[in-house]
Amino acid sequence: MRDLQSWLARLEKLHPTEIELGLERVSSVARALDVDTPARRVITVGGTNGKGSCVRTMEALLLAGDHTVGAYSSPHLLRFNERVRIGGEEVADKALIEAFEAVERARGETSLTYFEFTTLAAFWLFKRADVEFALLEVGLGGRLDAVNLVDADIAIITSVAVDHEAWLGSDREVIGREKAGILRAGKTFVCADPKPPASVVDAARNLECESFFIGHQFSLVGNDFQLHAEPELDIGLPELRLPPASVAAALTALAIAGELPGADQVFEVLENLRMPGRCQSLEWQGHQLVLDVGHNPAAAEYLADWLDRHPVRGRTLALVAVMADKDIGGLIEPLAGHIDHWYPALLPGNPRAAGAEQLLAGLAAGGVDSGRIEERCEPVAGQLSRAAAALDRDDRLLVFGSFFTVAEALTVTG
Repeated sequence: MRDLQSWLARLEKLHPTEIELGLERVSSVARALDVDTPARRVITVGGTNGKGSCVRTMEALLLAGDHTVGAYSSPHLLRFNERVRIGGEEVADKALIEAFEAVERARGETSLTYFEFTTLAAFWLFKRADVEFALLEVGLGGRLDAVNLVDADIAIITSVAVDHEAWLGSDREVIGREKAGILRAGKTFVCADPKPPASVVDAARNLECESFFIGHQFSLVGNDFQLHAEPELDIGLPELRLPPASVAAALTALAIAGELPGADQVFEVLENLRMPGRCQSLEWQGHQLVLDVGHNPAAAEYLADWLDRHPVRGRTLALVAVMADKDIGGLIEPLAGHIDHWYPALLPGNPRAAGAEQLLAGLAAGGVDSGRIEERCEPVAGQLSRAAAALDRDDRLLVFGSFFTVAEALTVTG
């Protein structure tokens, strides 16, 4: 196959199920490829929310320190290439195809899921580029995720909340146990969840990890980051555009690794750091849009706090499209009091997306009065235009609910 899209289409059909957690198959192929150690130093990031922001922060800081860095994250918004970055740049189609060909040769008769196959491709690219640091974002859970075939020098858990119940369980203790599977005996562990489940704390203790918990060994109060362990630090930060706890975890990990730039450089990097789809502000047709991929209650709580910290003179309207397997009422509830009018939207090309009836039921369950809900449910593109037409000069429109929702909005807005 000559083009990337043909490869990706094939990978989607290669395995009988989209998700099959477990490391036996993918680890055997990793050994054949010789990529089970894809870089000289590995930092693995797990958690319910804030993983991508943590990876992006470490990537920017390490690049500022002239390190060679490979970063792997998922899912992507517009291009698959967003998932694999080397030196801060998305890997080109040609290099990805070469990596896919290498994985295909190595796997033999072993069946791999889309995520497993592409994870191995990323590791192959990092190994070939001889990067100093590999920053790896867990796809789902931790213990049985393909990323966890690699032993991390530093493991980070950004948060533990209920999501993906079908695979991870429906309470924080069980989910925390799965996420703590990325920890390694005697290695460094950083936890950015202010109230970690006992299962996470116990795992770190049983593995005798050098552990750093937010609110204890490190903290971020206002714009002041402090590390209360060697090396002790007190650094003033700019206003952050990414989740503060994830940024604090990134700073802690690099400080412990001895690779955090000086305070002035940290300030400059964070002042300019942005991440598509995370409280991303843009102007479209003369109106302010805020795009966020948040798709669970914990993400909605952060988003509600962000709206409070960034008020506007006028109203805040919201367009929401979400996957059917999500807790829609729980997603809506934290934001119900922050939104003046709601525009439920559809993703008709996505078989996982919630339909109109489920969206309306979720809005009602989240405490939204029917008088504040647009009666017509339309696809994202049409609903975006409808909502924008209702905006006054001082209003803003929040678009959220899934990566697919934000991707569609970005396509429409250009």
